[in-house]
Amino acid sequence: MENHEHIKAVLNRLSRAVGHLNAIKKMVESGRDCSDVLIQLSAVRAEIVNTSKVVLKDHLAHCIVRAVKEDDEQAIRQLQSAIDRLL
Repeated sequence: MENHEHIKAVLNRLSRAVGHLNAIKKMVESGRDCSDVLIQLSAVRAEIVNTSKVVLKDHLAHCIVRAVKEDDEQAIRQLQSAIDRLL
């Protein structure tokens, strides 16, 4: 992901998600209500999905544009595979 526009934003989002997950782990360890834990897990999942969107947009804007210009079919197949896994 070098030279991508949103690297700092992605790293910040991932750091927040890790911190949030650590907080959820503590919630579970302390016996917090399952509903509270599920709500917090949902928030982390949403953050991961949103982070994935940022990474995908950067990938399209940089790597895939370059791959199309260079007729790099392997890069396009890799993108298709990554999207299949993501969804």
